[in-house]
Order: sequence, then structure tokens, then C-alpha cells
Amino acid sequence: MTYAVDDRHSDDPDSDGPNSDDPTTEGRNAGAVVTAEAEPGIRSRFLPRWWYSRWWLSVIIIFAGARVITTTMLLVLASVQGKNPWTGAQPSYWDYASIWDGTWYKIIAYWGYPSQLPLQTNGHIAQNAWAFLPGYPFLVRGLSEITTAPWEYVSVIVSLAFGLGAALVFYKLMRIALPAGTSMFAVVLFCIGPVSPMFQVAYAESMFIFLLALALYFLVRRRYALLFPIILVMSFTRPSGLAFALLLVMHFAWRWWRARRDNEPFPLRDQVLVGAAAVFSGLTGIAWNLIAWGATGYFSAYTETELAWRATYIGYAPLLPFTAWIQGGNWWLGAPAGAIVVVLLVITFALVMATRGVRRLPIDLRFWLIAYAVYLLAVFFPQSSTFRLLMPMFPLLGVIALPKSRIYRVALVTVFLAAQWGWLLICWGVDGYDWTPP
Repeated sequence: MTYAVDDRHSDDPDSDGPNSDDPTTEGRNAGAVVTAEAEPGIRSRFLPRWWYSRWWLSVIIIFAGARVITTTMLLVLASVQGKNPWTGAQPSYWDYASIWDGTWYKIIAYWGYPSQLPLQTNGHIAQNAWAFLPGYPFLVRGLSEITTAPWEYVSVIVSLAFGLGAALVFYKLMRIALPAGTSMFAVVLFCIGPVSPMFQVAYAESMFIFLLALALYFLVRRRYALLFPIILVMSFTRPSGLAFALLLVMHFAWRWWRARRDNEPFPLRDQVLVGAAAVFSGLTGIAWNLIAWGATGYFSAYTETELAWRATYIGYAPLLPFTAWIQGGNWWLGAPAGAIVVVLLVITFALVMATRGVRRLPIDLRFWLIAYAVYLLAVFFPQSSTFRLLMPMFPLLGVIALPKSRIYRVALVTVFLAAQWGWLLICWGVDGYDWTPP
């Protein structure tokens, strides 16, 4: 049976329909009535009407099912995991989900940050806790104190809660521009993606992705005043302040240009709020550097701590913006092949951003993709953690979800699940001296 449902007038009280209150001209143009017949894939043929009218329940079911699949994968790996620097052989799920950076977060939660930076025998700063921000570990510690539950339990439960929240916000974010069926399939991809295990391990990514999705939603809806507290917490959860500041600068420039070209309103109040949010985000983006300096007395404590991780690959070198990818490419592939591949990746990204599918996303989501890509290109050294650091580019899942072919969608789910298993094998499982951290 096929249901003809006008998404803007469904029995879901929270269903706005695509772009129903999007203030941009572009949003209004994309906000045509969408019916179930326009979604001939999973929506109209396989699932009852309540699946979409109670969208939040649908998202919860999808998220829960995805987590069952990932939990099964992690338990299988744990059953064959040997003794490693963090656990004994065949660890429990809770212990296994708290390895790698989870141990750093636990150290921060209970012992804080060192006032004296550890040094290696060559005099360079060694890897230490200053590379990790305090938002997630301090929250987990607080909840652990309140509940008296162990860190391993609380850290995973907090990640699960934020992961579910992120999935719910992500659906609403996609619904601004995309029909219900496409948005829901994008949620499926969001929940089963190759690095989606981050939603149920002791990492800060789950909390960060929730905050980022919420900030992007409020930005697209132009609820600027709500951005300030989110930016503050987000910037002390994962490094993001500078990238989000660049996004806000782009947003300001876009609205200013549209106001002069098309006479679209850009009230003084909005100008002040966006400008202030951009400055605030920029300040929070450098705040951790200043805090580390104040606590250790060493000006570049944070940046040199971060550089200690890439020293394993290329040795110690100063941080020069926009050089790390060239260095990494040449290390992995040799010169000049590595540099050529990096240039080709940049060109490919630019071409993808110009495609029709990407242009269906709200302009602010496209600005975020560009801003975050520029940030990664400027400061990040490519290695096995690259896959995890690409998580904030999740708006692209809405583009990947656009084709309605049943064969395409089933194949894509299969590929995502296989990639998730491959990522766990390569990055999460520990095999001796493992140089592929997640």
C-alpha cells in the first residue's frame, strides 16, 4: 500500500517539512511539497506510516539496531583479543570499549593534566594528556561520582546517549532540505557508518558530534543566540572552535552579500550576533593553547604535545600550516607521488562540492564542509585516525542517501557494514606494537 502524505501537514507535530521555516531564498526554493509517492524506496513500499509520523521512534529503533550490530562485532574481536597495553586477553566489552584514547580520558578525569611536561631523552615533549580536551572526561567523572558506577560503564553509556541524541538531531537537520525517506536513510548510514563504533566507546566523538549537529541546526535556522553555549562546550570537547569560526565568517559574508544583491533582510541584530559568535568561536578555538601555556609555563605546550604523535612518522618538526598533508603524503607514498595525490584529493573535494547533490544541502552545511576541510588541511597529519576525524563531515551522508534505488541502498548498507568491520579490525583491535590507532 502506498501512502500519500504531505510531509508538511503530517500527523507528526514536529514535522516541519523540508525548509518549511528556512529563512533563506534557497531554502524556500527547495521546500516543495514532498509526498510518499516521491519516495518510492523504503518509505512507500516497506514501512508503515507511523515509521515517519513518529520519526523520533524510527531513529531510536535504527540507532539501537545499529548498536546491536556494532556490539556484536566488538564482542567477536574482544573474544580473540590478546593481552595488550590496556587489558588482559579476552577483555569484557566495557574494558575493550575503553582502550586507546579512552585511557587518556580516564587519566584526565581522575588525575588531571600535568603541570610539568614530560620530556623524551632527546629533549622533545612526549605524548601527554594535554592533547585531549576536558569536556568529555570531566562530564564522565562527574556522572561516575554521582552514580558511583565505574568509569568503564559510565563512559560508554555517556557516548551512547550522545550518539542517540546526535542521530535525532541529524534527522532534523537533514529534513530541512531533504524528504523524509531520504533523511531517514541518511540516519541509517549515520548509525552504521565505518567509524560509528565511536558512538559506543570511551571517546569524545559522540558528545562532539551531538553538539556540532545541534550547532549546525541552530545556525541553519538562524537561532544565533543559542550558538554561544554550544560553541563553548563543543570547543572544550574536540578541537573545533577555529573551524566553526571560519564557518560563521562565511555565513556572515553570504548573508551580507545576499542582502546587497537580492535585498534579503540581514538585520543589525543578526549581524552583531553572527559577528560576536565568530569572534567567540575563534577565541575558544585558541583557549586551550592559552590554558596549557598558563598551566605549564610553556607557550607551545599544546601544539608540541600534538606534534609528538606525528613524530613517530616524520620526526620532530615545527607546525607549519598546510604542510602536514604534503609531508604525510610523501611519507606514505614517497615524493613526489604523495604530494600529487594530496593535490588530487583537494581537487576532487572541490568537484564534489560543486555537484548537484551537494548543492541540495543548505548553504551553511556546505560552508561547514569547506571550513572543516580547510581546518584539517591546515593542521592535521594524515594517518589511521584520519577516518575518525572525518566524522564531522557527516552532512555528506544526506547526499549519499539521495538515490532511491532499492539495489543501491541495500548495497550501500552492505558496504558500510563491511567497512565498519574492516575499520574495527585495522584500527580498534590491538596486534602487538600497533601503529594504527583509531
